Amino acid sequence: MKIDLHIHSIYSDGALSPEKIVDIAVDNGLSAISITDHDNILAFKHAQAQALLKADEAGPPPLEVIPGIEVNTVLKEEEIHVLGYFFNFQDKHMLDMIAYQQHARVEQITRIIEKLNKIANIKITMEDITSYVQEGGSIGRPHIAKAILKTGRVSSVIEAYKKYINDNAATYIQRNTVPPQEAVENIYEAGGIPVLAHPHSLSKPEELVKELMNYGLRGIEVYHRRHSPAIIEYFSSIAENYNLIVTGGSDCHGIGPGGQLHMGKTHVPDWVLQELKNEKSRLEIASS
Repeated sequence: MKIDLHIHSIYSDGALSPEKIVDIAVDNGLSAISITDHDNILAFKHAQAQALLKADEAGPPPLEVIPGIEVNTVLKEEEIHVLGYFFNFQDKHMLDMIAYQQHARVEQITRIIEKLNKIANIKITMEDITSYVQEGGSIGRPHIAKAILKTGRVSSVIEAYKKYINDNAATYIQRNTVPPQEAVENIYEAGGIPVLAHPHSLSKPEELVKELMNYGLRGIEVYHRRHSPAIIEYFSSIAENYNLIVTGGSDCHGIGPGGQLHMGKTHVPDWVLQELKNEKSRLEIASS
């Protein structure tokens, strides 16, 4: 069984449509995926519909599409991402949080556009940026970088990041977000499973885990393409110590240079998906 519980689509900073993600997953023998777009849930219905279509074409077993999201938060100037699985897509607090996050993205990028114009004399518009994401999708730094590249002022997306949209750039503005505690709580209250994403990127992950458990954190993303065996062992021990489940995925954003595709390439043990489902059942029993 191959699973990948961390994938991004064109509804955030991924390069593939939900339908294409499903096609690739089926062709590569995956049995379950989750599209965890940043602050966005629009890809799920398209992926689910495509999975059902593929099942009709090829017969069982169908690809299972797990409802997912990755909520981008900031705490004391550090980015903290919270994954959510199996939550109620109609939950008011979840929808309100997503709407807040979307508004914050537009507000942030509007101010960055102004700074790029005044400080760097780079003339780009909101329409230039939104052209790189599916309608209704989450705009962010990758789309700004592409718009800057198109002006010819830089030779690569990486150069655009380094010069204009890194955290310390004069033309960059930090986004206002919900705190990670609120993201965890909203996912949990919506019947979902909140998971700390790619903890290798955090300065004090264990302290954060203990803090977020007070708000409903139920898992840690232990398996990730940037996690070495030693890192996997370290975060597995933290999960065990605090009775948290383990999840994992490639954090795939599409086809990279040289045709490289990370989807399904990160080893995630079979039992991870079952533990995720078991946790969902425990939460349902606890809330009944």
